[in-house]
Amino acid sequence: MSTLAARALLAVVFWPSLFFFWFLGPFVFFLLSTTSSEVCTRLETRAEFLGAANGTLPMLALQTLLYAVPIACLVLWSRLLPDPARTRHIVTCIKLFAVAAVLGALWEYGSSLACDGYGQPFFSPAWKMTSYLPIANLAVNLPLYVLVFSLGRAFSMREDDPAADANRPDENAA
Repeated sequence: MSTLAARALLAVVFWPSLFFFWFLGPFVFFLLSTTSSEVCTRLETRAEFLGAANGTLPMLALQTLLYAVPIACLVLWSRLLPDPARTRHIVTCIKLFAVAAVLGALWEYGSSLACDGYGQPFFSPAWKMTSYLPIANLAVNLPLYVLVFSLGRAFSMREDDPAADANRPDENAA
């Protein structure tokens, strides 16, 4: 398989996963992974709340795996086209992604524990502090999105090879 074909295949995976998983996914997964307001009114004991919150863990793991697809594409692209500057940026993306994944999981898990609107003291008030995590997550995700988008654009753009162009006969020469 040629390098250009492999790059194109990665682009076919990278761009849809970036837009669908990273831009639309958070809304869908947040709705699916947190304890809904209908369920909250039926939860009355600490064990029920904890069970509902722990039920979100498989969804959070799936969410993190899906979100990692664009990062994995960047890593594979860097294997095809090694460049130390891009590699440093990819390492930065991986670190930002790890921080964003932890903040997102804490937020979604914590919001599952803090959904009780009746003031029942089942859990530490620290879980209610998770309502501030979206601000921190946004501060991490914005540079991550910009960096991943720019790296994806750089990797998926065709870089013309002057050596290959020299071997091509000039069509305009008579």
